[in-house]
Amino acid sequence: MNTSKASAKVYALIAILIVVVVAVIVHFNLNQPQETPEIPTRDSAIPATAIKMTPETDFYPPILHSDEWMQPVPLSEAINTAGGEDSAFVTPDGNTLYFFFTPDVSVPAEQQVLDSVTGIYVAKKQNGEWGPAERVLLQDAGKLALDGAEFVQDDTMWFASAREGYTGVNYFTAQFKDGKWTNWQYVGDKLMKDYRMGEMHITADGNTLYFHSDRSGGQGGFDIWASQKVNDEWQTPVNVAVVNTEGTDGWPFLTQDGKELRFTRTYLGSPAIYRSLKVNGEWQEPVLILSQFAGESSMDNDGNIYFTHHFYNNQSEMIEADIYVALKK
Repeated sequence: MNTSKASAKVYALIAILIVVVVAVIVHFNLNQPQETPEIPTRDSAIPATAIKMTPETDFYPPILHSDEWMQPVPLSEAINTAGGEDSAFVTPDGNTLYFFFTPDVSVPAEQQVLDSVTGIYVAKKQNGEWGPAERVLLQDAGKLALDGAEFVQDDTMWFASAREGYTGVNYFTAQFKDGKWTNWQYVGDKLMKDYRMGEMHITADGNTLYFHSDRSGGQGGFDIWASQKVNDEWQTPVNVAVVNTEGTDGWPFLTQDGKELRFTRTYLGSPAIYRSLKVNGEWQEPVLILSQFAGESSMDNDGNIYFTHHFYNNQSEMIEADIYVALKK
């Protein structure tokens, strides 16, 4: 396998989005008003030739390295399609799931932004089963944006976006009000330019921001950093040294009690999920939990792990991606 290519596929949400702004400039006049297009359904946008993978046809199934969880399985067809489902975030109560979707994983980002269907979706659990997923709209009608890498806490969503009026990929926040997400705001140059913030997670008390970054002073690749909020300002980040390596360590997730840090790094050539425990206020050496194209984990308060699994064929070509869950025993 071409392992560097394989790793790049799951690690590339922020990096891939960077090219979108260039495509927007080329294809659109930013000052020209546009009519609001009819948004197609997810299924209608998936190519007829798309292959829906299953555990039975998976060349490289996820591998569990702990006896604390049951073997991981894909979520139902209400969530997973023959397109690409990625970047899952489950709310602590386990009843709401946000994720990124694109109908064709082979399409470059500069074309995804034009398909009117790629973006963030949300599904609710009803009687123990996931209901249909709905698009989360985070841009004004007629304007282009490619959104993903969502994090939700109470009535606030943080999300990464390449959109009109901004250079490159930046993080924004939105507020949930009257049944919809509104009032999206750029998070500011301190986080995006000074701290070079990538995918992130905020502790339940709202006072510590964990994120990955390639900022100087790290150990190599992406490192995980932590910034404390003081007087409503995020302070200079500190490298979480014990969990970082010379490779890429990122996509952090914190449990509600603040005692577990989960993140993604490469193991034997593909993405894997690690866990570090906090003991006496200090993070401990990480332990491998899931490997073989398992990344970007999220977890509910029952300890169930939701994560992205990418399917590859034996020629190292990505076929599609699904959201999996490993249920806590």
